[in-house]
Amino acid sequence: MRAIGIDIGGTKIAGAVVDELGAIVTHDRRPTSAADPQVIEDTVVEMVTRLSEGEDIAAVGVAAAGFIDSSQSTVYYAPNINWRNEPFREKLERRLDLPIIIENDANAAGWAEFRFGAGRLVSDMVILTIGTGVGGAIVSGDRLFRGGFGAGAELGHLRVVPNGLPCGCGAHGCIEQYGSGRALLRMANELADAGGIGQVLASVRTRDGVLTGQHISELVGIGDPGALSAVRTLGTWLGQACASLAAVLDPQLFVIGGGVAQSGAVLLDPIRAAFLETLPARGYHPEPEFTIAELVNDAGVVGAADLARRYAETL
Repeated sequence: MRAIGIDIGGTKIAGAVVDELGAIVTHDRRPTSAADPQVIEDTVVEMVTRLSEGEDIAAVGVAAAGFIDSSQSTVYYAPNINWRNEPFREKLERRLDLPIIIENDANAAGWAEFRFGAGRLVSDMVILTIGTGVGGAIVSGDRLFRGGFGAGAELGHLRVVPNGLPCGCGAHGCIEQYGSGRALLRMANELADAGGIGQVLASVRTRDGVLTGQHISELVGIGDPGALSAVRTLGTWLGQACASLAAVLDPQLFVIGGGVAQSGAVLLDPIRAAFLETLPARGYHPEPEFTIAELVNDAGVVGAADLARRYAETL
């Protein structure tokens, strides 16, 4: 039974036909404008129509960043797309003769990792995706956690510092401000300003005018102490956040995804260390494992398709 997964980003839409084992059969990718909801709708319809040609499609899952209601139908709010209380499923169902669900993009990617990636051997998992911000998803008892209103698992907005740095969500001290790719760049620039172990970071910034994630990744690869320090600080914040999550959720596994996760053990080691230092009642209960995500760019479409397939099986 094949399904179509669509992953809507701020500048592009990716789509794929996915089989029941999570393998991509056919894929498509198109640029789009986040400012025009009608263009997004038209692009999704055209993409689904093209991908459906010659296929027996069971359902369509659409993943997008934002708050989605519990019926997987309406987008309450999307930070990168001009959607406010958008009845997106209803609009698509008028034009496509297929069962459709709308899902948060982090939930979709997390579900793909649970079903077909690093989490496939556990029943309870938390994934943190470290990109420009911090995204995440929770699987508990083999079920994707969405919350009572559908907008749960916004893990990037767990507060770790009272009255800390302001966050785009309107709060202060969210882990997104201390454990994201944007936070890593801020830390690297602070080290560059301070000199000392940040001298190489400063020289790279002077040479290219700005520090980027690619710069830091390359410097980590050659063992630069400033870049390593920034990544370890990032990992320490993430480990503390994971300890708080573990006290509530008791997962068997934490999966770390996103671009920064490609640092591997350089990031995982300080996450584990800070986690163990902060974990309540350490030594008196089992402790979760930590690992890097296995699925990368295709996780959103694979997860959305699998969730849509499961939805179609209930109809």
